[in-house]
Amino acid sequence: MPLSPRLEAKLNKTFAPESRVDDVYSGNDITFITDKQGHPITLYIGKRKPDGSITGERYVRRLKFEADGVTLKSSHWDAKGKVTRF
Repeated sequence: MPLSPRLEAKLNKTFAPESRVDDVYSGNDITFITDKQGHPITLYIGKRKPDGSITGERYVRRLKFEADGVTLKSSHWDAKGKVTRF
C-alpha cells in the first residue's frame, strides 16, 4: 500500500536528529525514526498496543542527496512488509 500524499508531506519535514516520534495520523498510530539530519527514514504504521509496540506495516525511506551532501535530490518510501511488534 503506497503512502498517502498528505502523510508523505508530513514526513518531508525535519524533526529532532536521531529520535523516535510517536504520533497518530488518520486513525492509525505511527512511529518513525529519524537520521542524523532529522529526516524520517523508518516508518511504522498500524495499531499501537498497550505496551507501545505497533502491529501493522513498515516502510523505509531512500534519500538521495546532491554532491554537497546537504541538498536533498529525491526520496521515496519502500514498503518492507508487515510487522507484528515494534
